[in-house]
Amino acid sequence: MTESGAAPVPAHGSGARNGGDLVVETLEALGAKTVFGIPGQHALGLFDAMGRGNLHFVSSRVENNSAFAADGYSRATGEVGVLFLSTGPGALTSLAGLQEAYATGVPMVVVASQIPLEGLGARRKGMLHQLDDQKASAANVTKSQRLIQHASGIPSAIQDAWTEAISSPQGPVWLEIPQNVLLDPIMVPPVEDALAEAADNPPRIELVREAVKWLESAQRPAIIAGGGTRRGRAEKSLLSIAEKLRAPVICTPGGNGAFPWNHELSLQSWIEDRYMTDLLEDADVLVVIGSSLGEVTSNYFTFEPRGRIIQIDAEPRVLESNRPGLGIRADAGQALAALDEALDAALEPGRTTTPDWHGSTPEELVKESLAKVRARLESQDLAKELKFMADIREAVPADMQTFWDMTIAAYWGWSCWDAREGQFHSAQGAGGLGYAFPGAIGAAVGLETLGRPAGSARVLAVSGDGSSMYSIAELATAKQHNVPVTWLIVDDGGYGILREYMVGAFGKATATELARPDFVKLAESFGVPATRVAPEDVGDALRAGFAADGPNVVVVETLLKMFGPTHLAP
Repeated sequence: MTESGAAPVPAHGSGARNGGDLVVETLEALGAKTVFGIPGQHALGLFDAMGRGNLHFVSSRVENNSAFAADGYSRATGEVGVLFLSTGPGALTSLAGLQEAYATGVPMVVVASQIPLEGLGARRKGMLHQLDDQKASAANVTKSQRLIQHASGIPSAIQDAWTEAISSPQGPVWLEIPQNVLLDPIMVPPVEDALAEAADNPPRIELVREAVKWLESAQRPAIIAGGGTRRGRAEKSLLSIAEKLRAPVICTPGGNGAFPWNHELSLQSWIEDRYMTDLLEDADVLVVIGSSLGEVTSNYFTFEPRGRIIQIDAEPRVLESNRPGLGIRADAGQALAALDEALDAALEPGRTTTPDWHGSTPEELVKESLAKVRARLESQDLAKELKFMADIREAVPADMQTFWDMTIAAYWGWSCWDAREGQFHSAQGAGGLGYAFPGAIGAAVGLETLGRPAGSARVLAVSGDGSSMYSIAELATAKQHNVPVTWLIVDDGGYGILREYMVGAFGKATATELARPDFVKLAESFGVPATRVAPEDVGDALRAGFAADGPNVVVVETLLKMFGPTHLAP
């Protein structure tokens, strides 16, 4: 036995191929270029095989952060994120990160090792990391789970998992392979090719026809664009449909960027404001794309639509989960393309509909509604917060991707961030802390992998002091791989949003204050440059960070407030 109590790793002759080689060969044949994870006792066959292949490995310091990094890689590049996990504690530690990917529909292939075959079946043999049923632990946070029990089944299983991951609704897929299957010599020949094509998920034609009938006769059509709009790459069709219908469009936090921010029909992303809730309630036909009309989108379940709803989503469990309507189960891209084509056929060439919002045009209504939101914000003593977010937006290049943790700055970002040509990514799918920095690391690695030079591959992460401590160890990862990521930490000395919620609800906050490190000195101890600036200097500090090489950290010590909630009774 080894000092850890684990059985020694079985050895095989030099040059002998094993199950680990089949994993690496298949992933490479499918187009994988980068893998995230942490080595482990039962997974060593995977890592040994990587030494004979061409996959680039990024070693995180915590498995949950490896999952976040693979998620960020996929979101930034549009490719499948690949994650290697060890057994037991390593596999379990990844689950919160996988919940975010599952909730947001991020395609990932997760390869977890497993104890040797003879230890499976819930027999308590006392093996290192043994669980009764490891893959059952992943059932709530992945699309499916597979156990591969023989090496010859590895290529097909990975190919099937890749296909499932990229088929809408997209998401992470879990595979696990026992230690001896990874390590034992094999007679299976090298993998030469592998093919994975997303399953088709088109809308039913009769439902498209019915939707067109509703929209043709609508006087006050409106559109909610959720995260599925972006996942389905439906932005072009969305713009075309909105302009044909002259329908106001509002984006959810997950849909942020799906519709041009300054378009005359854009309600932007002020989904939590009562003025927007009132407008959407007044729509006689509301098209909801890639959203469940859940907690945030419904302004915390105060949304009471009076018109008919057309709901489009790739996930059948989402349809009518909160409101009855015409449910169309389909990929958003395919559904909106079909709806756009059907509207072309229904309308005279070049003609748009003629909506009437009680005597106002939709363009006038959008302008008035945004003005009301601005006036509400300006009445709440939020000048510091508005300037802080505006300064960040001004400093960030138009095409830079940004990753936001569950922190007050991000909650502002859900509503006020204009993604421009970049992409806005936040952890609001599952709401777990610690997402932004490892997600941004994965994104920057991915953009460099696609050939972007370090300057244009740079990514911004935004965290609070509380959420940053969940991923602080990844400073080592960023330094080790010289990742071009700038990390903005907004330090308010505690869990800021929980403090605000508790004071609002109970008059005082309990257990929200935190002892935290000197983030500048801590970053510097990893060899990562860092600076502390006042809120009014955040823009200049970010610009300096963006111009630098490798990772860097900007710390701002300030207490940000949220805008007043409009879903609560006055």
